[in-house]
Formats: sequence, structure tokens, C-alpha cells
Amino acid sequence: MLRIILSVSVGLTLSVGAYANEVMTPEKLWQVKRVSALGLNQDKTHVIYKVTTPSVENNNFSSKVYQVALKGGNSQLLEAYQGLLIDSRISPDGSKRLFHEKVQLEDVLATDRHKELAQANAYVFDDLNYRHWDTYKDGKFNHVFYQDLNTEDTIDIMKGLPFDSPTSPFGGTADYTWGPKGENIYYVSKKLSGSDYVKSTNTDIYRYNLASKKTTNITEDNLGYDKYPAFSANGQLAWLQMDEAGNEADKNDIIVKVKDREFNLTAHWDGTVNSFKWSHDAKHIYFVAPVNGTVQLFQVAVNTKTKAQPKIKQLTNGMFDVSSIVAALDNQLVVTLSSMNAASEIYRFDIKSKELVALTKENDAFYATLDLPNVEKRIVKTKDGQDMLTWVIYPPNFDKRKKYPTLLYLQGGPQSALSQFYSFRWNFQVMASQGYIVVAPNRRGMPGHGVEWNEAISKNWGAEVMQDYLGAIDDVANEPYVDKSRIGAVGASYGGYSAFYLAGNHEGRFKTFIAHCGIFDLRSMYGTTEELFFVNNELGGAYWENTVATNNAYGQFNPINHIEKWDAPMFVIHGGKDYRVPLEQGIAAFQAAKLRGLKSRFLYFPEENHWVLSPQNGIVWQREFFKWLSDTL
Repeated sequence: MLRIILSVSVGLTLSVGAYANEVMTPEKLWQVKRVSALGLNQDKTHVIYKVTTPSVENNNFSSKVYQVALKGGNSQLLEAYQGLLIDSRISPDGSKRLFHEKVQLEDVLATDRHKELAQANAYVFDDLNYRHWDTYKDGKFNHVFYQDLNTEDTIDIMKGLPFDSPTSPFGGTADYTWGPKGENIYYVSKKLSGSDYVKSTNTDIYRYNLASKKTTNITEDNLGYDKYPAFSANGQLAWLQMDEAGNEADKNDIIVKVKDREFNLTAHWDGTVNSFKWSHDAKHIYFVAPVNGTVQLFQVAVNTKTKAQPKIKQLTNGMFDVSSIVAALDNQLVVTLSSMNAASEIYRFDIKSKELVALTKENDAFYATLDLPNVEKRIVKTKDGQDMLTWVIYPPNFDKRKKYPTLLYLQGGPQSALSQFYSFRWNFQVMASQGYIVVAPNRRGMPGHGVEWNEAISKNWGAEVMQDYLGAIDDVANEPYVDKSRIGAVGASYGGYSAFYLAGNHEGRFKTFIAHCGIFDLRSMYGTTEELFFVNNELGGAYWENTVATNNAYGQFNPINHIEKWDAPMFVIHGGKDYRVPLEQGIAAFQAAKLRGLKSRFLYFPEENHWVLSPQNGIVWQREFFKWLSDTL
């Protein structure tokens, strides 16, 4: 049985209500410190971590680095820390260092193509993949290098190749690693170009031999994602793999390679892996994965000498997310943990006793000043009779005798877990603290409830999943403390799509809608988004293809085709640098709502992407969000 030693950061989220006087506000949310683990020190006695603090006044962030002993105690500020960390970039013999940097390989900018026109401002593209996430391609590519620390000579192991490693836009140092003896470098890349690139998820793991300078694709047979290569202490290679081409939300499995044989450790398990770490003795792999509306810690045995299915064991269980594994030691793990009421902190997990002990408590004093919401797990029967986990978040000092306005939260993804995450924008703590009940259903399409439930949304965006939403809000609305005349629906990305779709299919349930970076017209989305593999997989193909899937996607499931039934106020938010769900989606929705005569508002962030990242824009987002709700709900 799991035992948790409650730190102040977790314990207070459950117990301080009787002593505190204030509640979380948008302004207070931007006082929360953001803790991220950097790794262990060389002696493996301390965790080194970074604390990032937003400054609304200066519209930026500042960071400090600390260390704390694994046995616990006070944290120490570090002025210089690089030499203290275990550095995985250094080769096993200590003679070389891995790194990556940009390399100019193509002339895309006008100033590169017409050098005498120094003030020209143009791009020239001959194929797709001309922009990604929030950046236009400029002819530069990420390449992996190694440096000889004795001679300082550097070698580009991808010399001349117009491909990225780390992968764009979110890849990092986890995309490359030394082989166990330092004779090889392993790196992740998607070696495709143009139209082929944007239609594929086929990243592969490559082995570069330093002596021969030969590169070998070791995952060539797999056409989906291969990523995060990592070696055990005894030299076994593991990585994460999705085997379905073009599906970014496919089941993620742990693969171990021994000589020329590959072993899928999690194929038999009805779940998907987020990330993993080898045990120190290479007998187990620890991993984190979504399960039942949370993210928990698991262990899988590594035995490649038997055909028996590896035993998988869940190690933690509770209303929290174990979001990452920082390090695995002899009898303990270092992990990060969060909940809907507490931002991420670093914990020690004892493998034998199953105790979780907080090592960092950066936000304890802050949370101690607040009355916090109560988070409840509720099981709702779907229209087709399945049990659907639904999170319900109640305002601080909730009184069942009163009636409260209520928000249906529409999760994005569409296949992303609605777990005990702590968001600095879609923050349920802030929403509930402004007096709203929040209903957050784990509707179809979310991982953590089996592969079938996760896959049920693809090519089916406007079907059962919409009934899941409505079933959840109808169930909670039956409670006497819900004001049925004051229910709103809010969401981003696919959640924004859901708001646009439900606006024409809600049968009077909702009094107001908020859609952030939502998809309004699936035809236009297909023609302007940068990752075509996503829309090909989720919508069934291009809008000019005449199939059952595309007819549904671009017909019945397309929000623009239900605009004549919109009858409630609509608040549209969009970022100018959002190339995943391009700006035109938000503009078209706002314009349609306005021309329909509906109360509507458009919040435009020219320099933000699919997210809102800067402190002052974050405050604007929150203030406008709650002002709209105050005006319309």
C-alpha cells in the first residue's frame, strides 16, 4: 500500500482552508514559482534544480539554481553549478563532448538569395514544411556535433544533411546520446523533406560510428515515432516507439534492443508510456504513464531471455501527477509531482516503502496563505453506458446550500490526458477560486483509460465525444448547488473546436462559450496547418477526398456548418504565431459570430503562439477570461 508523507506543498492543498483568508487570483498565479530538476550532482547525493520566477512588472522571467540533499533538508543557492552536475554529454572516457547547434544549409531568406538587397524581407519556398509551430523556416537546421576536449576540434556528424537533430520544434538533448563505450553516437531525426515531412511521424534513431564515420538507421522498419534513446548500465539500448505511421497519439511502447533483437516490454499493457528511466542495475525500467485521470509511476521487468510477458507494476497511486523521473538510484527515485492545487515540486520515492517525500517546498509558504478548492473524482455514465471519470473542482469554502455558476472544461489534444496537471493558463485552481464549479470530463480520446478509449476519437470528432461532454455537464447539473441558468463551456485547441461545435449543438445548455486557438473550419484548417500527418490521421484525409471519414469531418463534424444554430455569446482568443491552428480560424469564428448578431469578443495576441507565455499577456488572458464570464454568465 502506498504511503505518502505529505509535504506542505501537497498537504496544505488539502488542509489550510480553515486557516487562510485569501484565494487564488490571476495575479497570484503569476507569483507561483516554477521548479524544474536539472539532475543529480556528481556524487549522487544532491538534486540540482532551477526555480524560475515570473516578473509581471518586467514582463520576463528570472531563474536561480539550488541543490538539496536526497536525504532532505534545506536547499542551498548555487552561484555556479555546471561542474557539479552529472553531464551525460561527456563521452564515457571523458575525452569528448556532445552538443548541438544550427547550421545554414539552404538559401531561403531573400537576403541569402540576393545578397546585395540587405534590407529585403522575404522568404522563398518550393515545398511544404515552410513553417512549424511558431517559426518560419530560414534554411538553418539543428545538427549534432562532438568536440575533442584535448584538441578542441569539432565534428558535425550530420554534415550537409538538411535534417534536424534535435527534432523541431520541441526536441532537445534527449534526442542524442553516447553509446556505452563512446565509440558511437545515437541520435533522433526525421530524415524527410517537404511534403513527405509534414505528412509523416517517422522519426528514427541513427547510430553514427566515430571511427568509420558511417551512419546506420537502427529503426528503419518502424514507420512511426522512435525517440528518447537511453542506455542501461550494462549497455542495453531502450527507446520509446509508436508503430502506426502518421498517428502522433498512438500507443507509446518501451523497446529494448539486445544485439540484433528487439523486445517490446509494454506491448501487452493497455496503456501508453510518457517517459522512462533505467534502474541502476538494468533489471527494471521505471516509467510514468497516464492512468485514471492521473499520471503515475510504474515499473517493468527487463528480462530478454524469456518469452514470457514482462511484469508491469504500478508503484504510486493518488490524486497527483508524477510528471517525470529525474533519476533512478539503488533504492530510490527522484521524481517531480504536481496536482491541480499545487505546482510541480521534486520528491524522493522510496522503492521499498513506497513513500513519497518532498525535497523542494518552494511554494509552500505561498499556498499556506490561500483557501484552496476541493477536487473530487466523479464517475459519470456515458450515453452508451460506459463509466467516465470526471474531475469536479469546487470553489474554496464551498457551500452545498448555495447555487454556483459552472464551467464545462473542454480538453485539447484531442488525445491528451486530463490529469492532475497544474497549468499556468487553464488553471482550475484560479477558476474555482473565482466562484465557479469546474467540470472536467475524461471524455473519449484521452489516454489513461485504455487504448480503445484513447483511439475512439480519431476520425470521429463530433460523435460520441460530444455526448460525453454533454453527459458530464448534465450529470453534475442535476446537483442542487449548480445554477443551470449559468453554465458555460470553455476550451483550447481541440477544446476550442469543441466550443465552436457545441455552440451549434448544445440545445440551450450553455449561456456562454470561450474558445482559445480553436478550429472553426476544418477545410481551412487542412489547408493552412503545418503538420498534415495530424489532420490526415484525425480527419481521414484531405477535404477533396470522398470517403466516409472525410464526409463526416468536413460535413457533419465541421463547426462552420452549424453556425446558423449559434445562439450564445462567443469569446474567441488566438495567437498570431499559432501555425498549428492558424489565426484565420479565430478570425473567421469571431467574424461569423459578430455577423450573426451575437455578443462576441476577439482577444488577439500578435506575438504568442498556440500558448500564451509572457507574464503580462498571461495576466491579460486571465483578466479578459474572467471579465467575459462576469459579463455573460
